[in-house]
Amino acid sequence: MKTIQRLAVAVAASFTLAGSVAAEQIDPATPEGYVQIQRKIQCSLEDESPQVYRWSGRGYARVPGEPDRHLFNLDGMNVRQCVTIEDPERGTGYRMVSREIMLYLDPETNEVLRSFDNPWTGESNEVIHVANDPVNGRPTFGVDAEGEPRAFELNDINGQYLMAVEVPLFYRNPLGGDYQQYIGGTYHATEIFDFNGDTAELLDAGQPVAYPVVSWVRLAQWLPWMEMGDRAGLLYFNAMGRKLESFDQLSDTMKAEIAANYPTFTAPPPVTDKRRNETSWTYMKKIIDKRADAE
Repeated sequence: MKTIQRLAVAVAASFTLAGSVAAEQIDPATPEGYVQIQRKIQCSLEDESPQVYRWSGRGYARVPGEPDRHLFNLDGMNVRQCVTIEDPERGTGYRMVSREIMLYLDPETNEVLRSFDNPWTGESNEVIHVANDPVNGRPTFGVDAEGEPRAFELNDINGQYLMAVEVPLFYRNPLGGDYQQYIGGTYHATEIFDFNGDTAELLDAGQPVAYPVVSWVRLAQWLPWMEMGDRAGLLYFNAMGRKLESFDQLSDTMKAEIAANYPTFTAPPPVTDKRRNETSWTYMKKIIDKRADAE
């Protein structure tokens, strides 16, 4: 009889545990689940919890009538954090703030490039690495601007989730003149992000951070520091990385550059940051204007 009683207690306990586990799972079909999953991938369910992404890869040039050229290797990082926000119509959401660096490396030695011997112009260009501060996200809610609830489309294969994001870019180039609407001068590019990771980790409401793998592809115009003018051609970048468990997991090269040249990039911007986002173009404009002032 005691054996039967113990078995009954164990069975009841197992059902209780199973119910508890089920209750702690994020439901991707709900607006609340949509927000939680996006937060876990991008940063953390906890407010003001700094997270770091790292990626590495290669950059190529494509010019009509020429073989593609491997111009440089890439080493990038982004440090970020999120904060909960409330909207009277769209409910509870979050906002992400971040800053990021991407270094251009010698394709043979992986040393940080300081100058670039331009094979098309014959000039030696000063390399301006990406140091965008800030790179802040728009507020994210579980309800869209039309008031429709959102759901996270969970694409699960063998316990791994897959998420693809395409970001077409087409906007006024900050380095252009006052007549761009007549003669052109827009920045035209596409950035592609693909995330994947452990589905159980992603849906566990008791675990505030997910650690996905990320791949990144960019198709874009010439970098402004290359001084290529309107020459035909484009650049394409291909890189992979993941969210890190700590800042120390960045490459030694990146940590040395941050210590020497970008000391504020050890932490994200404050969650109250309201500055306009920085891009390679706005950053380069500041450098050009500074050079002009010096001259």
